[in-house]
Amino acid sequence: MIEFELKFDGGFADQGLIEFYDAAKALAGFQRSLALTTHLAINGEIITQAPYARGFKIFVPPFQEGSWKTKAIIVLGATVTLTSAGKDSPLGHLVTSIYDAALYNTMGFHVDYDKTLQQLYSENSRPSITPEKLDSLCEKIENSIADMHRPIVISETATRAQVEKCGSRSGSIGPVMSPMTYEYVKQTRREDEESFVDGFVSSYNINTFTGRLYSEEEGRPIPFELEEGARVRRIVGMLTRSQHINGQSRFDPKARVRLHCHKLTSPNRKIKRLSVSSVDSFD
Repeated sequence: MIEFELKFDGGFADQGLIEFYDAAKALAGFQRSLALTTHLAINGEIITQAPYARGFKIFVPPFQEGSWKTKAIIVLGATVTLTSAGKDSPLGHLVTSIYDAALYNTMGFHVDYDKTLQQLYSENSRPSITPEKLDSLCEKIENSIADMHRPIVISETATRAQVEKCGSRSGSIGPVMSPMTYEYVKQTRREDEESFVDGFVSSYNINTFTGRLYSEEEGRPIPFELEEGARVRRIVGMLTRSQHINGQSRFDPKARVRLHCHKLTSPNRKIKRLSVSSVDSFD
């Protein structure tokens, strides 16, 4: 079993009360975000609907008195060996680490996926989990994370919330949820004017036309997706070449490319993703 707890504080939540509909939506978001995360950890693939998750079940115990909080208990099924199923097992650590990274990234905090994955691979040997899949997971659970904020921003029967890991290695998972994190999650604006973003391709998936570019200006990797008209051999070739050279010699000038794109940004104008229409090489 792997146990997580969602706790709301402030306002009526301190008396153990939250508006019913918002509580239901928050729990549904909590369950779905955990289901998609756990499915990725176990099966190495992204799904969009929680009922299709396999290899585990998520249960909810009786609600606790006091401040408003509830647990989610993930019980691993027969597809996972018993030796890997404990709370502090490598698999439990894998689920926790992925969920922590996904919550932070979805709510606007930069996470170094490469560093996280290197540590996880040394402990779990699950190379099927890639930065692209983590980006995809964040995109898929965005609405669920927004729903987890409803008691804070809709009925305002709580002022903040936190996910916590239960067990001997208990601790906070992801950032404190607040109106500010909700604004980042919920609102994505596509800028009207096309921009140039220079950098180095750190990953690219030829099947989904998605990848990540290390932006020189932002100093961090940014997810991108090729628009329909850009999915041509010339552009794909430049991206894969950049990825290959950058993989052999990080930030080699020969790997530098310029993306012509529309930025998808949060209310504070932080770039979430790039929608790419064309690519230039500097060679």
